Amino acid sequence: MDSLPPYLVPHSAEPIRILYRDADLLLVRKPHLLLTIPGRHPLNKDCLVTRLQQDFPTASIVHRLDLDTSGIIAIPLNKAAHAHISRQFQLRQVEKSYVAVVWGVVEPDRGEIDLPIACDWDNRPRQMICHRRGRDALTRFEVLRRHPDRTRVLLKPVTGRSHQLRIHMRELGHPILGCDMYAHEEALAMSDRLLLHATTLAFEHPTSGAWLAGECPPDF
Repeated sequence: MDSLPPYLVPHSAEPIRILYRDADLLLVRKPHLLLTIPGRHPLNKDCLVTRLQQDFPTASIVHRLDLDTSGIIAIPLNKAAHAHISRQFQLRQVEKSYVAVVWGVVEPDRGEIDLPIACDWDNRPRQMICHRRGRDALTRFEVLRRHPDRTRVLLKPVTGRSHQLRIHMRELGHPILGCDMYAHEEALAMSDRLLLHATTLAFEHPTSGAWLAGECPPDF
């Protein structure tokens, strides 16, 4: 049986916006449909970090956003900053929030979703809710605006599991619009892109120790 051809990522011509810059790090806005790190196939080398390294050769990746997700990312510019920020992520000291538009009307003004997530090995890269072998995953949500057929929500992941926000909102009964992995056909058809955007990111600056808070509003 012939193997399937490699998946080639659509090329994003949208520029990366630098939101903050100093000697230790950048805060940047990752466009929709741009990988954070290079893909396995040589034709998928184009990504956030390789583009940034053209002007900032020491740029590295300490956390990621999915291909389909746009928004704010921290980019360390030296090893000490990378280690410091990485530890903050490991200790869950980084504060982050996302804006999403989801299917249907979310009735509670706020709440949380506490459901463990595991890899769905038969359908990779999809994830699944699994109480037996899943890792703990917690998402807090707050309604920003309700419409007749959709709701704009603010999502605050306490943990950072793969696809956590997408699968948690689906389990709540409100998949994110445009999600080609977890949304039903109606929700998928309601947007030509995934309506998920990393909008705030805050952590302790690795050198000064001051609290650094970045913001990047969505364009949807």
